[in-house]
Amino acid sequence: MGKLKDSTVIVIDDEEDILFTLKMLLKNHVGHIFTESNPFHLPRLIRQYQPDLILLDLNYRSGATRGDEGLNWLDKIKEISPETQVIIITAHGDVEIAVQALKQGASDFIEKPWHNEKLLSTVKSALELIESKKEIRHLENTRDVLSHELNAITGQMIGESEAIKRIYKTIRKVAKTDANVLILGENGTGKEMIARAIHQASKRNKEVFIKVDVGTIPETLIESELFGHKKGSFTDAREDRIGRFEAAQNGTLFLDEIGNLSLQSQSKLLSAIQNMTITPVGSNMQVPINFRLICATNSDLGEMVQERNFREDLLYRINTIEIHAPPLRERIGDIPILAQHFIQSYKKKYQKGALQLAPEGLKILEMHTWPGNVRELRHSIERAIIMSESNLLTDQDFSFPHPNQKMNGHNSSDLNIEEMERKLILKALQIHKGNITKAAEDLGLTRAALYRRLDKFGLQ
Repeated sequence: MGKLKDSTVIVIDDEEDILFTLKMLLKNHVGHIFTESNPFHLPRLIRQYQPDLILLDLNYRSGATRGDEGLNWLDKIKEISPETQVIIITAHGDVEIAVQALKQGASDFIEKPWHNEKLLSTVKSALELIESKKEIRHLENTRDVLSHELNAITGQMIGESEAIKRIYKTIRKVAKTDANVLILGENGTGKEMIARAIHQASKRNKEVFIKVDVGTIPETLIESELFGHKKGSFTDAREDRIGRFEAAQNGTLFLDEIGNLSLQSQSKLLSAIQNMTITPVGSNMQVPINFRLICATNSDLGEMVQERNFREDLLYRINTIEIHAPPLRERIGDIPILAQHFIQSYKKKYQKGALQLAPEGLKILEMHTWPGNVRELRHSIERAIIMSESNLLTDQDFSFPHPNQKMNGHNSSDLNIEEMERKLILKALQIHKGNITKAAEDLGLTRAALYRRLDKFGLQ
């Protein structure tokens, strides 16, 4: 048994030779070991040393054989320190007493006289169990902290417009259930934020939130990514891997851009959510799944159903509740609130101090059409803060042209090739209501190329 340097063990027995023997046997295998013959010192020892493991004798009075004392002290240990593991030391033949001790919370028992290897193995198993529980608690605490931080960053919905208030109301109702939700809206309207808000308000909020952008997964890998695979099931499957469906167990699964799924993948998705089981690639075994499903898209799924590009039965399955994320142009009244929120966030990030938004700066924000929606507003604020040389953001700090800036009857930015490209992209997005696939087709670009240009112009 390898030495567990951080472990602390206490041995309680009324026989000094047993205490000495156990101390000699264990001292090279555990971090710290303390022995005591009087069980009445146990409360003090537990509080002083915070032991991981206690080896506890059952009988202390001369001639005692019933084990009542030990069982009473076992209860006391669990009352003071529930996480401490207890191994009972019992005389040969006292199996019934040992079984009772296990029912009262002991992790195992050893019989006198013991075999050293058997005793060491029992102690090792108990200490490894403790380490596993500590690691699980640490991971749970870390997950809770990360979940809180992530929610603060990406799950925060901001606004006081009637459109946003309606969404708040819907979220409060929907979150209490496990109903499937479909979130519709243009790119940049905050569909993921709505999904996270539902998760945070639900009974599953202590579990994971798994996001899958199905539009970015190659068709050849979609089944493996969603359902997992077994080692050797295809060329690059070098080990078993669980898919996103299984990773979301007991939590929330968010499928973004679901309108980009092929009909073949739609069929497999429908089967999985109907039966709440999946079959990993290369396996014949079905795996049960349990999660809250939320989907989102900027596509018109009703139109896609009519064009036979989206399964009608799948649409009915995923849209028990529909939520429409309004574009920013329909909630102009929220722009001052959103702008102030982003200014507060980015001025800390870039150490800009007391930044303010000038009235003319707010005016140009309110007059812009925002084809990139809240995401575009956020990037515009961030870019302005980085480039500004003062603590006051004016209309000159924003990269899109002021509507009154003219030169010989033309907007001065018309002479800039990049600005013309930017305007062309914005027009295509407006025509197709933010649908990346259709906008890219009209522009003669691939989706990847369009995404690169959106990133270049700060429109994502």
